Amino acid sequence: MTRLAATVLTLALGAQAALAQQATTYPFDGSFEDATFAVESAIVDRGLVIDYRSHVGQMLNRTGADVGSEVKIYDNADVFLFCSAVLSRRVMEADPMNIAHCPYGIFVTDHEGQVAIGYRHLPEGPMQEVQALLDEIAREASGQ
Repeated sequence: MTRLAATVLTLALGAQAALAQQATTYPFDGSFEDATFAVESAIVDRGLVIDYRSHVGQMLNRTGADVGSEVKIYDNADVFLFCSAVLSRRVMEADPMNIAHCPYGIFVTDHEGQVAIGYRHLPEGPMQEVQALLDEIAREASGQ
């Protein structure tokens, strides 16, 4: 029984570590509004168009009671969705199924007064070029 408990604990800790490795975040020294402005600027300054700004934090706060939860996850959280015609063409010519990763997203969170900017990790191969762009944008916006 002890061996089983140890195995379950090891698997749970491994799963938690794997989840933490699915995204990269950078702390932002400033307000949520300043962080979202910095992200928007970093995207637009590269000649990219923001297709959509998803207000995830507002949605979660608005719907919590409707789904039986009183937990406030974020004070605020937005995701900026955009594409790059040049990179998208290149990665989809390499593998048409890379469409699954488009549009690309940069998120901004405010959790208990800690503002962060980040992005989810993309698969190895051609998508690493897109991930490099996401990292460049997140670093610039966060002042890293």
